[in-house]
Amino acid sequence: MEKLYTAAVTATGGRDGHIKSSDGQLDFEVKAPKEMGGQGGATNPEQLFAAAWGPCYLGALGSVAKSAGVDVSEATVNVQVSFNKDGNAYVLSADLDVHIPGISHDEAQSLANKAHLACPYSKATRGNIETRITAI
Repeated sequence: MEKLYTAAVTATGGRDGHIKSSDGQLDFEVKAPKEMGGQGGATNPEQLFAAAWGPCYLGALGSVAKSAGVDVSEATVNVQVSFNKDGNAYVLSADLDVHIPGISHDEAQSLANKAHLACPYSKATRGNIETRITAI
């Protein structure tokens, strides 16, 4: 495996803390959301994970669509990452709602599923968190 890029971020203070990337592009507070008993008012790990997964997924969708001869330049994905309680444990789940204009629902679902197989974030979570991929 050849490393092409490595992101480096330092986190302090947990869910009510601070994150900063080595290049300074990220440098802000994180807060637990009100829904989880926190004060809210800042981003949180689930939002950051969803924000990272979305563009990566669309990149994978572009790759699989290109080989199928389909233009997905206007496609969008709404990524929802949920923090859940499962008995005595906490787990994540995710829903990716994929909109690809100009093609049939069945073709869109097929491409959405193929992109999920190709996306590095999807690969990293496969078998670890419940994930639903839906063409809308």
